[in-house]
Amino acid sequence: MGLRQFLIDAWSWLNYKPVMADAGRPGNRAFPELARTWVPPHELRRLAAYKVLASYDNNQAGQLAAACGDAGAFERRELGDAANLVDTALGYLLGSEQKVAVEGAEHADDQTPTPGAAEAAVVQERLRTWADKELLTLRVQQAERAAVLLGDSVMVLAWNPQKQRPTLRVYDPGFFFPQWADEDDDFPSRVHLAWELPADDDAGLKARVRRVTYELGPIAGHGEEGDEAGTRQYPWEPGRTSSVTCYLTDAEWLLEDLKNGETLDRLPMSKAAYRVRPDGTELNRLDLMIDFVPIVHIANTIPDGGEHWGRSVLARVLQALDELAATDSDSSAASATTGTPIIGLAGARLPVDRATGQPLELQVKAGAVWQLGETGRMDALDTSPQLAELRARVDHLLERIASNSRVTAAGLGTLDATEVPSGYALKLALGPLDALIGMMRLAREHKYRLLFKMVQRLYQAGRAEGWSAGESLPTRLVWAPHTPTDRAAVLDEVVTAYGAGVLSLETAVAMLVKAGYPIEDASQEVTRIRARTEQDAAIRIADNAARRGRDKDAGEDQDRDDAPAAA
Repeated sequence: MGLRQFLIDAWSWLNYKPVMADAGRPGNRAFPELARTWVPPHELRRLAAYKVLASYDNNQAGQLAAACGDAGAFERRELGDAANLVDTALGYLLGSEQKVAVEGAEHADDQTPTPGAAEAAVVQERLRTWADKELLTLRVQQAERAAVLLGDSVMVLAWNPQKQRPTLRVYDPGFFFPQWADEDDDFPSRVHLAWELPADDDAGLKARVRRVTYELGPIAGHGEEGDEAGTRQYPWEPGRTSSVTCYLTDAEWLLEDLKNGETLDRLPMSKAAYRVRPDGTELNRLDLMIDFVPIVHIANTIPDGGEHWGRSVLARVLQALDELAATDSDSSAASATTGTPIIGLAGARLPVDRATGQPLELQVKAGAVWQLGETGRMDALDTSPQLAELRARVDHLLERIASNSRVTAAGLGTLDATEVPSGYALKLALGPLDALIGMMRLAREHKYRLLFKMVQRLYQAGRAEGWSAGESLPTRLVWAPHTPTDRAAVLDEVVTAYGAGVLSLETAVAMLVKAGYPIEDASQEVTRIRARTEQDAAIRIADNAARRGRDKDAGEDQDRDDAPAAA
């Protein structure tokens, strides 16, 4: 089954798959849920691509191929190579830890702190406390694995009045349907989170579709002189009024009530059943009292111009993974004939079934004895050369996958240590991996800054204790080094450079932190070093003063001893 039309888009690397052959209705046969009337047609290829990638992650690519008409794909052996590649890339991306860092907070404990450093340190401590309570490390890992595997991930923030803090949740990117008013906009003005709820016969519930909508719009109400569009002053923009707010709508529709043409953005509001908060508030255009959509979309790679979606780490090597699975299947079949070979007998006396008088089938097993005549002969089919060739091909495909994915053989751990002559050679071997992780972290840098800006503004909008009005402070997520660092070499470099006066103490400590030394807080470490230096200096001054006093006393005693002799 070939491609029905030539198409280049963000998912055209999947065009070789029969499930993606129909550009207009991909996955109709394999993914019947995509045929629902409420699913927007222009989102079908993205949703189908997510399902194809998920099948590789779960060792179900063969089952997917069988569902598309390839009956022999049921025999495909999938040994977790795709999941291993995803998890390896994820591990390098995350590093050993992630920290919340507010710009300027590291200078709060300096002898002459920079303006705003104390405030930055307070905000940093509050954000780190929030991160601990909201299990940020766990949420980041959930979101990033989806992004590395599928190319995209979604994080949603919401103010919780009971907990008095913003909550953070991770959603499947297949539930994410942004609506751009203008393709040149940096952020969508309207976002749907939608998914199906299956029927529950025991509870008497029919199949439904749930849609949660965040939409920016004019503030409802009446201003002065009958003005229909109200204004508001947000705490993060003091002195400036805004006429925009974000509305939340959370509703459900019965699938049986939806007709053709009533897609996600055109669902009949007259048939909607709105959800209600625990306090009794109906979630129908609820004013969230913020002027932004509290959703962060994370792309695994930097999108191409005009695109908004990222690319999976598997995208460039998907066909190689198919080849690897096919070779593993052939290797398994060859190993069966190598371990239990095919044997040809000539002149053998075959045992006979006494009941039927028919010759019995011979079995190749340990201890078997066959009687051969004078001209009898036994030949065994040797398939070990073919098995060795297949195993060599597996190694070749693994090398191609490591190279083309840029995770590298060194990154996957398949590189023989004896082939690396020096640490510099290993660094060169890891060069593509360094570039890959650098690109992936760059694609996320702005998104996490945006996440922490939203957290600060939600605290301000919720009038949380201690959060005063004012601009949000720039905050970023700091990643640990993704590869081991030569800590001894970094320490020697820091000591030499700091001793020569070409590095400040703050920069020297920052280099040690980046190298992986167990320094919890750089600013506190600088303060401790300076305090210890001052203490050592005071001890030396006291020792010198005491030594001079002893020398002076000894001199006076010598003078008294010499005085009678002189007389």
